[in-house]
Amino acid sequence: MSKIEFKTAKPGQWLGLLGGGQLGRMFCMAAQSMGYRVLVLDPVANGPAGSVADDQVLADYMDDQGLAKLAQRCIGVTTEFENVPALALDTLSKSIPVSPSAFSVGVAQNRIEEKAYIMGCGVPVAPHAAIRSMADITDDLSGLLPGIVKTARLGYDGKGQVRVKTLEEVRKAFADLNEVECVLEKRLTLQKEMSVIVARDHKGECATFPVAENHHRKGILATTIVPARIDDAMAAQARANAISIAGALDYVGVLCVEFFVVDELGLVVNEIAPRPHNSGHYSIDACVTCQFEQQARVLAGLPLGDTRQHSPAVMVNLLGDLWYGEDGSVREPAWEKVLAIPEVKLHLYGKEQARVGRKMGHITVIAETLDRALAVAQEVRDILGIGDDDD
Repeated sequence: MSKIEFKTAKPGQWLGLLGGGQLGRMFCMAAQSMGYRVLVLDPVANGPAGSVADDQVLADYMDDQGLAKLAQRCIGVTTEFENVPALALDTLSKSIPVSPSAFSVGVAQNRIEEKAYIMGCGVPVAPHAAIRSMADITDDLSGLLPGIVKTARLGYDGKGQVRVKTLEEVRKAFADLNEVECVLEKRLTLQKEMSVIVARDHKGECATFPVAENHHRKGILATTIVPARIDDAMAAQARANAISIAGALDYVGVLCVEFFVVDELGLVVNEIAPRPHNSGHYSIDACVTCQFEQQARVLAGLPLGDTRQHSPAVMVNLLGDLWYGEDGSVREPAWEKVLAIPEVKLHLYGKEQARVGRKMGHITVIAETLDRALAVAQEVRDILGIGDDDD
C-alpha cells in the first residue's frame, strides 16, 4: 500500500497517470466523466491518453522534474502499463497516494517472483523452473518438456517466449533471448483461458468482475466472451483466487488475474497484470461500472462501483492489420457496415499510425443472449476480414 493515506478527491481535482497508451485513454475518459481532471506523464506527445487528457507532462518515467510535477498537482497517481519503473512509483509514494504500489508492480514485473508469490497464496501455477544461467539447464528440467521458455521480465502479447521440446532447444532459446533471466514452463493441455479482474480499495474492500473467457490469435488476445462458458463452481473459485492474490499483495487498484483451465491440474494462474486489462474492455458497455471507472474510484478514495453485468458480451480486438489490403495497400475498415448492426459498439484508440499486430481499437457486441452476441461477433469478423482465433 502507498505510504501516504488515500483521501476522498473532489470533482475538479487532478488524478495523475503514468503512461500514454489506450488503457490510459480509457482511464482518462472514465475519470473525466466523474468530474476529475487527468494529468498524464508520458515521453510521447499526442499518444492515445495524452490526446484526451486535460494536461500532459512530456518526460521520461524516471525524470525527477516530471515526477515532481505529478506529485505537486495531483491527489494521487496510477499507471496504465505494468512495465512502468517500480522505482518511479516508489518515489511518488513518498508524497502522494500511488495505486498500485511499487511493491505490487515489482512482483508482477518478474515471472519468477510472481509465481512464488502466487503459490504462497495457496493458488496453483503451471509447473516451472527458473533459468538464470546455462548451468541451470540440466536433465532435471526434462519433466517440464515440451515447454515454453519465457523471459522473466518485459514479456507481453506473446513476446519474449519460445516453444521448446528438448533441452538443446531450451539452451538455444535461452541464448537467443540473450541469456536474460527466464522461466521454463511446462506446456499444458488447455481447455480454456480465462481472466478475472478485481478492484481492491485502500480499505481492503474488493469487487470482482464476471469471469471472462479469452481466445488468442498469434499470441495476442483476439476475442473475450463474458460470461465465460464454465460452471458456477469454477467461476466462484476463479474469483476467490483473484481476491486472495489481491489481498496477499495488499493491492490497491485494479488487478487482472489470468487463468488456465487444465485437464490434469484444474484451474491454475498464468500471470497477473497490475492494471486494467484488455479482457475487461467489455465492461465499458456491458457492466454497471467499468474497470476504468473502478480504477478512478480507487485512486479518488471513493467506494467501489457495482460490477454487475447487464448484457452478455463479446469483445473483438481490432489490430492494425485491418487497415491494409492483401496487396499491402492502405485502406479504411468498413465501419459503416459494422455500425449498421444494432448490437455493436466501436472503440478506436486514436493512434496515428496503424501497424500490423498493433492494437488499434476494439468492438464490443452486447446482446440479449450470449448466443446472439457470438453470432454478431462472427458477422463483424466476416465484414472486417478478421481471421479465426487460434484456440
